[in-house]
Amino acid sequence: MAEYPPSLERLLHELEKLPGIGPRTAQRLAFHLLKQPAETSKALSSALVEARTKLHPCRDCYNLTEETLCRICTQATRDKTSLLVVEDPSDVSVFERTHEYHGLYHVLGGTLSPLEGRGPQDLTLDALVERIKKSGTFKEVIVATDPTVEGDSTALYIQQLLKGVPSKVTRLARGLPSGGDVEYADETTLLKALEGRREL
Repeated sequence: MAEYPPSLERLLHELEKLPGIGPRTAQRLAFHLLKQPAETSKALSSALVEARTKLHPCRDCYNLTEETLCRICTQATRDKTSLLVVEDPSDVSVFERTHEYHGLYHVLGGTLSPLEGRGPQDLTLDALVERIKKSGTFKEVIVATDPTVEGDSTALYIQQLLKGVPSKVTRLARGLPSGGDVEYADETTLLKALEGRREL
């Protein structure tokens, strides 16, 4: 790799810490940013500092907010009988874009991952159980963790935690994606598609 001035090396090093950014992408981003007017860099840096300073978890659902409660928790029109449990705040915006889910959310802050040293105490699991018990209005708790080993183990752990709670606990359906070919699907995807089949 070419030798760069210390300040550029530091910039590249920091950019490479971002998810999905390797050395080449970090290099492209760095040189792109350096071509921009100084005001652009200052605006980006200021926006990052402002977001890091002002944003914090919502008191009820742990979504990101600048207030005590996030905009979803304060909406009177939300369905208070449905709770969708997601891994991260970014997942909330994905479900909101569907315009199909109108209930409340609970953000876990990740998944259980012993390999990464992340246990139940590192997630908002205790707050989830307390919220469900205290509320008494949730008829259904939908677990929407990713279909990964960590997501599945987290979903199973949540199911165990909520045993005895009157709310119905469900998991998002999985299967063949729209437009996908059966011949290219793996066995797990096909199994989940068969398990989640519906009457036509």
